[in-house]
Amino acid sequence: MNKIRDTDIQQIIGWVLRLGVIISMTIVFIGGCFYWYRHSGETASYSKFVGVPRFVHSAPGIWNGILTFRGRAIIQAGIILLIATPIIRVLFSMLGFLLEKDWLYTGISLLVLGIIIASALTGNAG
Repeated sequence: MNKIRDTDIQQIIGWVLRLGVIISMTIVFIGGCFYWYRHSGETASYSKFVGVPRFVHSAPGIWNGILTFRGRAIIQAGIILLIATPIIRVLFSMLGFLLEKDWLYTGISLLVLGIIIASALTGNAG
């Protein structure tokens, strides 16, 4: 049986990061095209602030916006994917450390993942 080497894990992590950035950039670009198509004829009014529509404040709203081809929702999904890319990287690192039976770095990766999740859920950084 072939043993997974450290270099194999590093290559997989590198591809995860590259693909995450490329896919999220593509999604943001597509969302920008939809947004531009729908709103290119509008004139901006700088005397009155108009906030972000309510549908981009929740996961179901973003999903519904994607299904109805709303540019802002598609852009938001791309940004969420970009934010999720390093989190996926930590998960792959932890998996690599588990396969190598490196318990110290598995624990450190788990701690980092816990901090990221706690920060995302509470809104507190650091």
